[in-house]
Amino acid sequence: MKTTTVALAFIVASIFAVPTGWAQQSDDKEHAELAKALKDAKISLQRGLSASTKEGTPISAKYEMEEGKLQLSVYTMKGDKFSEVIVDHKTGKVAKAEPITHDADLTAAKAQGEAMTKAKRSLDAAATEAVKENKGYRVVSVMPALKDGHPVADVTLVKGTEWKTVSEKLD
Repeated sequence: MKTTTVALAFIVASIFAVPTGWAQQSDDKEHAELAKALKDAKISLQRGLSASTKEGTPISAKYEMEEGKLQLSVYTMKGDKFSEVIVDHKTGKVAKAEPITHDADLTAAKAQGEAMTKAKRSLDAAATEAVKENKGYRVVSVMPALKDGHPVADVTLVKGTEWKTVSEKLD
């Protein structure tokens, strides 16, 4: 996950350093790479959320490219401890679970955990609802946040080369 944080920082910096058209092309390339890799994923993100409950309450999840390979990453919370759970995208089994200790990842996990402590609906329910409302789309990520004091989940979906993000209420 540290590589992802560094990569994210680099992407954010490059958005401000290059013309908007170039940044958009980079984002399009990443989306295309992820969409292509998702064809090999046998399980839904929702199933990954279910698998991760052995390690704690899921507080966010996303399919991502990590070192050129598809990975399903779920952040979980158990008490005041946070973990990153990697779920095998072909079998649906937990491949590994590691404590979250890196500053940026820990800050994100704490914010997500805060949103989920106020939630009355699960991320799984929000993701399932988003798919129901957007036929033919697949969930790529589900990220909770507090908006105006209310918990919501931003659900990113893909269908072929079409991407969209919808917001689902969690309260």
